[in-house]
Amino acid sequence: MKLTLNRPDTFGALASALCLVHCFATPFIFIAHSCAAGGCETSPVWWRSLDYIFLIISFFAVLQSAKNTSKSFMKPLLWASWFSLFFLIVNEKIQLLSLTETLTYIVAIVLATLHIYNLKYCQCKTNNCCSNNG
Repeated sequence: MKLTLNRPDTFGALASALCLVHCFATPFIFIAHSCAAGGCETSPVWWRSLDYIFLIISFFAVLQSAKNTSKSFMKPLLWASWFSLFFLIVNEKIQLLSLTETLTYIVAIVLATLHIYNLKYCQCKTNNCCSNNG
């Protein structure tokens, strides 16, 4: 948790990238598993739980990044990306709307890119520069 508070953009970019790898790897891992196991189509609970773990981690990373950014436009972009990712992942679980998984990949890439951009260009040098301070 201390890493999230001290370097939220680094942690957020890493969490988003790992989430993306998780999303890309899932179909390949379970295709290989089902072929080897003779048709087992269910994924382990721990693997399905990773989606929610990444959402929780990225929530705290976005929360801290939004508090500490020096650019006022970054706060709504970070939150919009996170809420989009949240909606897409929850939607995938409950299948409310039929949406392509490509949207989840795109949003995860956007969130990681925003964290990297914020880390590189939007860091406060003093406590008075952050967007939440005025």
